[in-house]
Amino acid sequence: MYFCANNRKTEMGMKGLIPYTIQIKGRLLDLSEPHVMGILNITPDSFYAESRKQTEHEITERVEQILREGASIIDVGAYSSRPNAENIPVEEERRRLEYALCIIRRLHPEATVSVDTFRADVAACCVEEYGADIINDISGGEMDDRMFDTVARLNVPYILMHMQGTPQTMQQHPHYDYLLKEVIVYLAERVNRLRERGVKDIILDPGFGFGKTLEHNYELLNHLEELRLLELPILVGVSRKSMVYKLLDCLPQEALNGTTVLHTLALLKGASILRVHDVAPCVEAVRIVKKMLEQP
Repeated sequence: MYFCANNRKTEMGMKGLIPYTIQIKGRLLDLSEPHVMGILNITPDSFYAESRKQTEHEITERVEQILREGASIIDVGAYSSRPNAENIPVEEERRRLEYALCIIRRLHPEATVSVDTFRADVAACCVEEYGADIINDISGGEMDDRMFDTVARLNVPYILMHMQGTPQTMQQHPHYDYLLKEVIVYLAERVNRLRERGVKDIILDPGFGFGKTLEHNYELLNHLEELRLLELPILVGVSRKSMVYKLLDCLPQEALNGTTVLHTLALLKGASILRVHDVAPCVEAVRIVKKMLEQP
């Protein structure tokens, strides 16, 4: 997805959603209606076991499913960011991503692909050698101080996420004095640093589940619309996360219904992109919310 180079707003799209466009390889992706981003995990240890795809057959099937069910972006990740995940070497992350991206580009060379990495060298490799379109950085540039300069040089859209700590430490003792204020200030400060480097297309992700308790997650969702003060598109990633399954006392495999409820709430509060495991139910939620908001 792309937002316009100067963050220009166009006429209102879905009620309450500021429509942006972002540039990808000279094309504009219109965000006047929300987009769905399908998750492709090339990992052996992601928190949701059914999302793990490692063989060529599994990757092919998952890519076809994501596109068939209506997602406009494929988000490829090779480093598990679940709490206490193993910190794999750069070479292993790159190898996994190269393997998946080769398959995707062979099957669907025009597909819009986001790469989920916090490492600048990995991001550069994926964009320059395999045509990745978007960089999705869970660390907001904190885990590699070369990331912002790299994104500016690559001239690709950048997903800026808030996280307190690292995947290895983020859920140990998350604490905020003023949660919403701290998240907004964190994002705003990094947006300014990106702007100084000439980065034009920025997407904000408040980072549900990353250095946040159950209460933090729901407080953040309840005030999600306040992130629109930054006048940038908002990505929400809550799919099958602990804020669903811990609240409902179920397993991630049983958290689809709760996830769909959260997606609906996020749409009503102005989310432009939903990052999901289950594309078809999310596309249906977008259609239903869109229809409701079209009514007088």
